[in-house]
Amino acid sequence: MKYQKLRAIALMAAATLGSHAFAQTSKGIDKTNFDAETKPSTDMYQHVNGNWLTLNDIPASEARWGSFNEVDERNRTTLKAILSKSATEARAAKKGADWQLVGDFYASGMDTTTIENLGIKPIEAELKALKKVKKPADVLTKLAHFHEMGVPGGFGFYITADEKDSKVNAAYLSQAGLGLPERSYYLEKTERFEKIRTAYTTHIANMLVLSGVDAKQAAKDAKAILELETAMATASRTPVENRDPQKTYNKKSTAELQALSPNMNWQGYFATQKINTVLKEVIVGQPEFFKAFSNELKNTNIKTWQAYLRWNLLRGTSGYLSSPFVNESFEFYGKTLRGTKVQRPRWKKIQDVVNGQVGEALGKLYVEQAFSPKAKERMESMIQDIRAAFAVRINNLDWMSNETKAKALIKLNAIVYKIGYPDKWRDYSSLDVVANDYIGNNLRTNVFDYKFMLDKLTQPVDKSEWGMTPPTVNAYYNPSANEIVFPAGILQPPFFDMNADDAVNYGGIGAVIAHELTHGFDDQGSQYDFEGNLKNWWTEEDLAKFKVKTDKIIAQFNEYTVLDTVHVNGALTVGENIADLGGVTIAFEALQRNWAKNGKPEPIDGLTPEQRFCISFAQIWRGKYRDQALLERIKTDPHSPGVWRANGTLSNFSGFYEAFDIKDGDPMKLSAEKRTIIW
Repeated sequence: MKYQKLRAIALMAAATLGSHAFAQTSKGIDKTNFDAETKPSTDMYQHVNGNWLTLNDIPASEARWGSFNEVDERNRTTLKAILSKSATEARAAKKGADWQLVGDFYASGMDTTTIENLGIKPIEAELKALKKVKKPADVLTKLAHFHEMGVPGGFGFYITADEKDSKVNAAYLSQAGLGLPERSYYLEKTERFEKIRTAYTTHIANMLVLSGVDAKQAAKDAKAILELETAMATASRTPVENRDPQKTYNKKSTAELQALSPNMNWQGYFATQKINTVLKEVIVGQPEFFKAFSNELKNTNIKTWQAYLRWNLLRGTSGYLSSPFVNESFEFYGKTLRGTKVQRPRWKKIQDVVNGQVGEALGKLYVEQAFSPKAKERMESMIQDIRAAFAVRINNLDWMSNETKAKALIKLNAIVYKIGYPDKWRDYSSLDVVANDYIGNNLRTNVFDYKFMLDKLTQPVDKSEWGMTPPTVNAYYNPSANEIVFPAGILQPPFFDMNADDAVNYGGIGAVIAHELTHGFDDQGSQYDFEGNLKNWWTEEDLAKFKVKTDKIIAQFNEYTVLDTVHVNGALTVGENIADLGGVTIAFEALQRNWAKNGKPEPIDGLTPEQRFCISFAQIWRGKYRDQALLERIKTDPHSPGVWRANGTLSNFSGFYEAFDIKDGDPMKLSAEKRTIIW
């Protein structure tokens, strides 16, 4: 489900590298990670993680390193064994069986001899076909073909639940088409971004040369591509603007879409995908983008469009090609853009690809070895405890009317949860995967997935689907399905430990559970009703009070500096910050309710249960970033950096004040007028 809109607990680095041992005792807390010189009242994040931050460097192949990466690294060991075995098992496995799909996919990616010998041959026919692009209408049909292949370019098109009628699927169009992470990379006139744009232009030219374009022409084309993408960036909304689901919901008939963007051959685009006879309406995320794109089609030289398409074909397939393409891509996207020093080992890169392409086949093999039924039972129990605590908190809110409370409780009780892995696995049996065709496997899988998506257009929403694979170290809330989902991969220390006490687990995975529940009531999720429809269920007075509170969260996080003059974007991260605050507050209340029923435990290692809860919460956010990666996160990621997810959240939390005797005037305690509690 690559196209679903999700609210995730974290945006994780795709893979990790390093020999750093994960220091975690069976008691859930390792005090050797602490910085004893820093008091909790001064900087809780540094107190809990300071020694870890000193001793752990970011591995050369990574842009960031933290708790999520460490868990992912442990998963990699399990997955590596599965993939190595599958490469052998595939020989005897039935075509389409999990072992065959996973094994042959992995083997094809590790077959560097074949890949190097082929060079650019796998995409030569596609490159030659670009010469047939003679007019604007051809650009749209070519983009339709690219999108089917999984090649980026132009804009985004996908099928998922209609946000105002969540039981049916709808077609969506969204702004896209940029090779840089976000519009500010094109538009901000600072030295930092000027250097990135210069390097990007050089990179485009280098890739064009590798594909057979004359160096002089490649330099000219690269400059024209940058100008075209800059025009597209100018017409794009900011990430903050795109957080408003009402403003990104603009349903139009196909005739209205054509009138909005008259130079775009939508009939050809949809006909190429064989949906022109069934598609009647499209939800357009950013109408002004498509109006501007239409103008660019008319006013930009067709040779520039050919070059742009060539560049996107190379950008979308370079990872599947021989080393000159892989290395050139890494020089810009790895070194320049994210600051990584070396590439990951090939087995890790191919592992990521297999997980991304046939993730449920790999996931089925993974959970057989790595997921305990007892862990699922424990998670179910915690979810029920935390949901009950959330209900009590809603009933006790002093700022919300009884009318809105009643509807909030209906939504809370309607939230579905999924743990570990899907009840119904994806059927890949008709997918053709062979051991000696790496790029072919990827492109065929992309087409397979795209057809799977397009078929949804005439089907009701299947709410059994998952938006993440089982080995993923993450979790999410899906507003259109009103569901929370916890893949097996995240159910490990420091988030979840079957051997640890409740305080540690409620401060870790408990806060994650409550975080995802709170996403149903953050500034975005609160706009969806209990059935997942974008529909207001608040009184006007309660909405106004809620906005005052969210504005305070925005103002708080805007003050945090992360990189010289770069601050956290409070308006971009407000949803995640609300969820973090709700997560720690609600999980702690659930823990206290447990103590009231079962008795409060004694301190462990000199730490009270309340302290262990707060320490557990602070340690799950530990992490380090390269400057370039941190800049990208601030510009594109709705999650605040880990230090502020810990300190910014705890500085609002009375349970933390009491646990560590935090006093008025201490850096970790916000003044009464700045403090915010929402849920």
